[in-house]
Amino acid sequence: MTSIGIRELRDGLSKHIADVRQGATITVTDHGTPVARIVPVQAPTALEQLIAEGIVQPPTHRKRPAPDPVVADVSLSETVLADRR
Repeated sequence: MTSIGIRELRDGLSKHIADVRQGATITVTDHGTPVARIVPVQAPTALEQLIAEGIVQPPTHRKRPAPDPVVADVSLSETVLADRR
């Protein structure tokens, strides 16, 4: 894995994209702090890799929608204060 700064990436973008096409992964840094990673499109994501290794399982059901919000006549703060009395 190669680590390069933003300026170096900008100045040599075509070369770095060519490296990624050949399978390289590039970590982009901003003042030495990693901020992004450029990976080949065909590279599996971390989740895809964990699923392939059998470490995690994808969900079998779709997530249920959130319930409707509760409408109250008084604020939550007023309710809490009343309960403390």
